[in-house]
Amino acid sequence: MLVLAVGAALVAFGDTGDVFNPDVGFVDTHEAAPSAAALRASPNGHPADDGFVWPVYGFTKSRTHHLPLTHTPRPPYRQAWAVRGNVLLEFSPVLCGRRVYLLKNNGALYAISRATGRVSWKRKLGALAASSPACSHGTIFAVLLKRSRYSDGGRVVAVAAKSGRTRWSRRLPSRAESSPLIDRNRLFLGTEDGTVYSLRASDGDVRWKAKAAGAVKGALALDGGKLYFGDYGGKVHAIRRSDGKKVWESSASSGPLGLGDGNFYSSAAVEYGRVYIGSTNGDVYSFSSTDGKLAWRKRTGGYVYASPAVGQVRGGRPTVYIGSYDGRLYALDARTGRPRWVRSLGKKISGAATIIGSLVFVSDLDKRTTWALGARTGKTVWKTHRGGFNPAISDGRRIYFTGYSSLFALDAKGHPFGGRPSAGARRAERAAARKRALRRARARARARRARQLRFRFAPHGHRHSAKLGYGRSCHLHKHVYKVGGKTIVLRHNHCHSHIRR
Repeated sequence: MLVLAVGAALVAFGDTGDVFNPDVGFVDTHEAAPSAAALRASPNGHPADDGFVWPVYGFTKSRTHHLPLTHTPRPPYRQAWAVRGNVLLEFSPVLCGRRVYLLKNNGALYAISRATGRVSWKRKLGALAASSPACSHGTIFAVLLKRSRYSDGGRVVAVAAKSGRTRWSRRLPSRAESSPLIDRNRLFLGTEDGTVYSLRASDGDVRWKAKAAGAVKGALALDGGKLYFGDYGGKVHAIRRSDGKKVWESSASSGPLGLGDGNFYSSAAVEYGRVYIGSTNGDVYSFSSTDGKLAWRKRTGGYVYASPAVGQVRGGRPTVYIGSYDGRLYALDARTGRPRWVRSLGKKISGAATIIGSLVFVSDLDKRTTWALGARTGKTVWKTHRGGFNPAISDGRRIYFTGYSSLFALDAKGHPFGGRPSAGARRAERAAARKRALRRARARARARRARQLRFRFAPHGHRHSAKLGYGRSCHLHKHVYKVGGKTIVLRHNHCHSHIRR
């Protein structure tokens, strides 16, 4: 192990190239799960009238790709519906109201019923797209790589969620594949000529522009009034949401260890006072969201195009889940970057993982296969030979799974989207809950016995009267410990011998 003190206490672990700076702050927050009422339709209404939204790529404005749930829709899954096609689906849909909105790579935007899978409308908005749309207040926003076959410029379009009718459209001078972010009547996106735009969401009017060191291909993340993103000049930026002015800028090659050149296709995720992002040089980075100081770097064995998923599942610790072109999914300690577990799945993990409750969904492009893994263990819970990029979103009841060219709605067996769970499913849930309670009770009993033994025989100090001498002595002995806010008193007959020193 090598410790360097060049402006910051960077620690290099072995010869792997991984580094960690313990001086960078970490805010240990915990995301609250949506209330049960928010994940349940009204008993006499439409099954999708639950008030839930997945409005942008990554679910949150900080792009964490994490939906915390009290009850996870777990396999076995039943396919409720499918919208099949032969056009590549590189990015997952968004969800607002009774519909999901899917932007295909040929520039066609689809509005699909959450309940039935029926296509309500579709619009051909451009010639090429590689992003998720965004939805807010009855409007869908889409970013196009190419607005037509005859133009290299992009386009951003706002259409009515109900009908698909165009509300406004703005041509962009260069291509764009940055999934848009909507916040307080402002739309934020980046383009391949390195421009970051703030547009008025109501009419597309430009409010400000900011210039980066290279193409901005990833989605912008928002947290604490600042926008975070990487570029193809090898830099990570934080700019003010209000006017686009620079807050800080960090480079992948500017650290005291010579961190290596790389570009940033990955979208940033912001959580715990940190910015997490992957690089084409094969590294995953964590920067301070306040000043851009490097917190840690984890080296992988291939390009990292994937965006990170960041969160803390029930019973787990703050973790970053990210895939690499070495075919592995890494679960990294969000504070230090040390691996919690690593799974070798395929050859090319290109899309972001998604945390849905206690499961992590991830797809491999080379194998066109998708897995649902236990977020705490990395063990396979479900697998299908479909998919390739960004695998899934959810409303807490149903999984909307993105295959290679088709979209599927998956329900946990016995849990229909529009109704009450079946009697068999309810019995199975109660049985599983009893098993979990029994396991917890047994674990507590084992821990209690181990603690008692440890306390009984642990080294301890006490005084004896000089009258006891140095032979064998027995007396009542007492240990007092505070555990979990409770006082535990252990009394036992204590026999020992004393020797002179």
